[in-house]
Amino acid sequence: MIQEEKAQLRLFIKAALQEDVGEGDHTSLSTIEPGKTGKAVLIIKEQGILAGVAEALEVFAQVDAALQVSVAITDGQEVNPGDIVFEIAGSIHSILLAERLVLNIMQRMSGIATSTRRIVNMLEGTNTKVLDTRKTTPLLRFLEKKSVAIGGGTNHRFGLYDMILIKDNHVDYAGGIRNAIEKADKYRQALGKPIDIEIEVRNLDELQQVLETGRVNRIMLDNFPPALVRQAVTLIDGRYPTEASGGLTEANMLEYARAGVDYLSMGALTHSVKGLDMSLKAKMLD
Repeated sequence: MIQEEKAQLRLFIKAALQEDVGEGDHTSLSTIEPGKTGKAVLIIKEQGILAGVAEALEVFAQVDAALQVSVAITDGQEVNPGDIVFEIAGSIHSILLAERLVLNIMQRMSGIATSTRRIVNMLEGTNTKVLDTRKTTPLLRFLEKKSVAIGGGTNHRFGLYDMILIKDNHVDYAGGIRNAIEKADKYRQALGKPIDIEIEVRNLDELQQVLETGRVNRIMLDNFPPALVRQAVTLIDGRYPTEASGGLTEANMLEYARAGVDYLSMGALTHSVKGLDMSLKAKMLD
């Protein structure tokens, strides 16, 4: 984890703990003596791909640096019901304070990684990669996109700042495909740093305009049915990488991949994923 990511994670954890703990964990404070120590284990209850271990360790460290964590399974590994990911020992108050945030992070990240890995496996044997989108939970994008990568998917642009992606509204406001591309290319040159331009097209007429104009790095085929994707890929003829978007599901994505598109972008990877079931349980001594 690079320093910038660590700093972002620490800020997130600090805010999340403040939201949850407020003036104090009154339940633990009222039922468990101060200074009492114990152990707990994180148990998997559903098959999937694990993600969020590094983030969990940072939560524990931020809650109480004296907590000791022994990790048995790491990010990216397949897990099954009954697997123990890690054991934690130390202040019971600290373990309980960190419990829900750790689970919320790991369940969501693991759910995204699991869903992504399933799709990546379905696309095996094709030349198509699955992309995430900006349809993410506000302020959790860095964790959700990391989860996609852990699951074997490919990250699209992170935000509005690392790619020029000309979509339908941009085209309409700019006065058409050619105007939008020419303005974007002029802006890119003035920007003075490398940045790709991707253009979204809604039909074959717009695609033809893009091919005549050039100056882009990728073409997105928006809401094209598979047969039309195949036709568009033939017209593009390898001159630009292609991306299909809109209406993609696990039921039809293989048909899109077989149409020859390079990328499939799926907002569902992050915006409607089911968390992977797991729990943190007290380890009772005999």
